[in-house]
Amino acid sequence: MSETKAPDASRRSERSRRAIFDAALALVSEAGYAKTTIEGIAARAGVGKQTIYRWWPSKAAVLLDAFLDLQARAAEGLGEGAENLIPDTGDLAADLRYVLRATVDELNDPTFDAPTRALAAEGIVDPELGARFTEALLEPQLQYYARRIEAAQAAGHVDPGVDPRIALELLVGPLHHRWLHRTLPLTHAYADSLVDLALRGLAPRG
Repeated sequence: MSETKAPDASRRSERSRRAIFDAALALVSEAGYAKTTIEGIAARAGVGKQTIYRWWPSKAAVLLDAFLDLQARAAEGLGEGAENLIPDTGDLAADLRYVLRATVDELNDPTFDAPTRALAAEGIVDPELGARFTEALLEPQLQYYARRIEAAQAAGHVDPGVDPRIALELLVGPLHHRWLHRTLPLTHAYADSLVDLALRGLAPRG
């Protein structure tokens, strides 16, 4: 007599998590963060509301994990390791234009735009969520810039007296300001201009 194989609880849980992530991201994109609810996410995902509350304390926490998962899947799709998120071809301007253009494309993509805005806004009123968003997503990305600038300093392409943290903010700060406040269109040309202007200020002093 053959034995009946027990259901794989971990696989079932993973399917539920994936459905919840997909539902949260879809609802935020379609209806906005304010109109997205735990009940709505549960209904869209085909799970019970208590399933979500068992794993997350709030819809913001669901969205954060869903967005981190989305970012991880996007990185896997590019086939890039963490060490080469910003290439080091020896041409600092070209490398920075490459990554800033990619950032522009991501921020203009509705798949990323809506959840990023929701998390940025929620992080202002929920310091704990904001700290986790910064620690899990923003800070690692900023470190890529810092390491690339430090490599450029070692190669003599950037003033050795420049603080890499301040240098990277000259690049990403204006980009995110324009995106967040929608002051003007976010374009590749704008990203290129940021790189050109920033590198003038970062160039070694003769």
